[in-house]
This record gives sequence, C-alpha cells and structure tokens, in this order.
Amino acid sequence: MGTLATVLELEALKSWTGWRWAFALGMAAVSALAIGLPTDVIPNPVFGRQGTPVEPWAVPVLAITALVSGLHFATYVQTGGAADVEGLDRSGRFGSVGGLLTFFAVGCPICNKVVVIALGTSGALTWFAPVQPYLGLIALGLLAWALRVRLRGEVACPVDAADQPVGSR
Repeated sequence: MGTLATVLELEALKSWTGWRWAFALGMAAVSALAIGLPTDVIPNPVFGRQGTPVEPWAVPVLAITALVSGLHFATYVQTGGAADVEGLDRSGRFGSVGGLLTFFAVGCPICNKVVVIALGTSGALTWFAPVQPYLGLIALGLLAWALRVRLRGEVACPVDAADQPVGSR
C-alpha cells in the first residue's frame, strides 16, 4: 500500500499547473524567510544569535522545511476540490506544528526567551541545545506527513469543478 500511495502522490504533483508550482516556490521562499531571518540562520542585521553559531544541520533542516512547507501550502490552492480523506483536517495542524518546531530547532538556544526562562542560560545550552536536532527531525516528519495526506486527498477522490456549487468556483 505504501508504494501505491507514493505513486498516487507523485501523480498528484505531476498534475499541478505552472501557477501552482510558482505558488509553492513563493511559499517556500516565504517559509524560509519567516523561519530563517528571526533565527539568524539567514544572516541579517536585525536579528542575532548572541554568540552561538548556526549548527551545520540547521541549514539543511531549514531548506527542507521551506521546500515541504511550500508544497504543503500549494495543496490549499483551489483546483477543483479535495477529497474527504481521513486525516485531511489534521494535516494543517501537523504542518503548523512542524513549522513551529523547526523554528525552535534551528533557533539560537539562548535567544529563545521561553527556554531561558524555563531552563536558564546554562540549561538552554546543556539541555535544550542537544535536543534541537531531534526537534528538527520531528518537524520534518510532521511536515512530510501533512504533505502526504494533502496529496493523497487530491487523488483519492478528486472533485470535478462542474460538480461544485456555483459560489465555490
């Protein structure tokens, strides 16, 4: 079943229009900037990391997050409807949690006020920093799952535009 599902998801991607791919690319850039600028993974003059360097794994996690998020956002572009597939309504929540976890994963451990308040500066470096790569992996897993559910919904039972109520076209 896993292979069939993967083939169906690839078929959904093949059916996307140029506009939808452009939207996915634009949303990937927005996602990268929304996470990368405040965490200073993308260097900028506004935000800093208070002396902690960007970890080598943070850039690939940010890049993959941006790519998968862009594709996930593009699944919400109106194309004739999505099927009522189990888990489809939860995919947006899992995608959002994945994006938030990425923010915590790639961010500076001592720049995160919530972590510093909870653990202190030394606790943030001793306890939170080693957990960050795992948060990144969990985030990527949640985002991939959310995208897969959305793509599966597109091919499971596509709705023809002619079958939709006039107000929703």
